[in-house]
Amino acid sequence: MTENGLQSQLRGFGIDVGGSGIKGALVDLNTGQFIGERIRIATPKPATPDAVADVIAEITHRFEWDGPVGITLPSVIQQQTAKTAANIDKSWIGTNVPDLFTHHLPGQEITVVNDADAAGIAELHFGAAKDVEGLIVLLTFGTGIGSAVLYNGILVPNTEFGHFELDGMDAEAYASAAVRKREDLSWSEWAARVSTMLRGMEKFFWPELIIAGGGISRRYEKWMPDLDIRTPIVPTELRNQAGIVGAAYAAANGIRP
Repeated sequence: MTENGLQSQLRGFGIDVGGSGIKGALVDLNTGQFIGERIRIATPKPATPDAVADVIAEITHRFEWDGPVGITLPSVIQQQTAKTAANIDKSWIGTNVPDLFTHHLPGQEITVVNDADAAGIAELHFGAAKDVEGLIVLLTFGTGIGSAVLYNGILVPNTEFGHFELDGMDAEAYASAAVRKREDLSWSEWAARVSTMLRGMEKFFWPELIIAGGGISRRYEKWMPDLDIRTPIVPTELRNQAGIVGAAYAAANGIRP
């Protein structure tokens, strides 16, 4: 294999679509680390499919990338079609993402993954879930609560644990990171809410490990010691890079939920 061929094989490219920003980076697929700096562009308002696709195409061109592109969306993804839309325009629902990009990135192979599932893929291959057998649940705490389920190295896609019902409301309306900020909860008060959510989840599942992600995982020492649950819990190792890394890995390895 040529040097250029080897380099191409070991690199990937991922883009993470969020409610406030769209981020992209080249990824070393041996280590799960970024190659160089990421690029971030504000998410357009409204975040319609074509408007978001324009930004993704701009980021891709700025990296001069012509290989497979992995994209995360805050959506349930079935057969590469968005079935829900959280923090992006509702017109995404029903959009076949690879078809959308035939006009924005012609000739490039597109893979789309739910954002929490992408983080789960990254942690499975490069982070806290690596070499852990059994059932693992990853939860991302942000505006809502995303989830990924991993079993013996296999992703079970499109779980929605943030919609567990607690006291007549979605779990994410009770215990998301945004709720902590909005209601000015102390770390211990918020940890009590997260514990209630996780104990509810534990009634139905017996995971070997829970991995907590999202921006709030950077401050895990403020709240994890106060959790009252039976399952071991650790923060994500890749932190906010996990979505990009997981998307790049999925695109390079043909993982299409």
